[in-house]
Amino acid sequence: MLHHLSRAARFLLLGLAALLVTACSGGEEEAAAPKTEFNIGWSIYAGWMPWPYAEQAGIVKKWGDKYGITIRFVQVNDYIESVNQYTAGKLDGVTVANMDALTIPAAGGKDTSAIILGDYSNGNDAVLLKGAETLAGIKGRQVYLAELSVSHYLLARALEKSGLKLADVKTVNTSDADIAAAFAAPEVTAAVAWNPQVTTMKGVAGTKAVFTSADIPGEILDLLVVDTATLKANPNLGKALAGIWYETMALMARKDAEGAAARAAMAKLAGTTPEAFEGQLATTFLYTDPRAAAAAMLSDDLVTTMNRVRDFSFAQGLFGQGARSADAVGMSFPGSKALGDVNAITLRFDNTYMVMAADGKL
Repeated sequence: MLHHLSRAARFLLLGLAALLVTACSGGEEEAAAPKTEFNIGWSIYAGWMPWPYAEQAGIVKKWGDKYGITIRFVQVNDYIESVNQYTAGKLDGVTVANMDALTIPAAGGKDTSAIILGDYSNGNDAVLLKGAETLAGIKGRQVYLAELSVSHYLLARALEKSGLKLADVKTVNTSDADIAAAFAAPEVTAAVAWNPQVTTMKGVAGTKAVFTSADIPGEILDLLVVDTATLKANPNLGKALAGIWYETMALMARKDAEGAAARAAMAKLAGTTPEAFEGQLATTFLYTDPRAAAAAMLSDDLVTTMNRVRDFSFAQGLFGQGARSADAVGMSFPGSKALGDVNAITLRFDNTYMVMAADGKL
């Protein structure tokens, strides 16, 4: 998952977002209005490939026609650029990880609603060590990873679970594009990465995955988020997106030739082979059932996870220099639950449309 952004770039985005919000005198709530055309950004990741496939297969048009709207899925080759474009108001929605939804648009003041809980990483992200069988072997090592990304979060959780601290290792900032090549060097003995790089890196002699996202199920989440004001003015957008997602989920989950063909088409859109794509899906827990996804968003486990994520993000300075505590960015959850400043909620987990899908009311 391309969930990497440098500290400087994050602060730049926060500044741009703050300027954008200030420029919209009266706020986004007043600016949003009913409309019929919407643009949703996406980037390549196994759990997000159902969206462009649905467009290719005519499923997007089918649901758009039902609600009298046009939805375009816009590929952005760089994950962070897609989130940047959404934050700047150039996209109505975007595919994004939970941590990045919090630390980029929400922390920048852009009111954002997560309406589809698509999947969680169930082994796609891993801590890799050479010459060690357990995580205890990491102490004192240099760990190569994309700093301030979900890899950094995964490392922090791994160390916490093993009675260690981030201070027990030294991190070396390495981009996702360079990490597999860096790990091939004999002197690099510890790294954290995500697929498809993890698969390549595990092939290096003496390498073992000593901790993966499967050890913290449900914490690295992949979402579809939309601008809250736009959604409020255009609820049919939420209905259509839920319809698109779950029709596509039902198709790709099929064990027959039609399901295999859909997954193969997604692999092609992702620029990989059907075999490699199936491998990535094996370490991705897809919420194919809307009722299960809605229940997961309602669960107290999500509040616990986002509390951990916000504490980590604040400790790493990802809320900007003006934030005095982890409460600076407010979050709301189904069931009237909240974290942080309830007067400054900018990230909303909203299971309304998943519940409608589960109840057959789309």
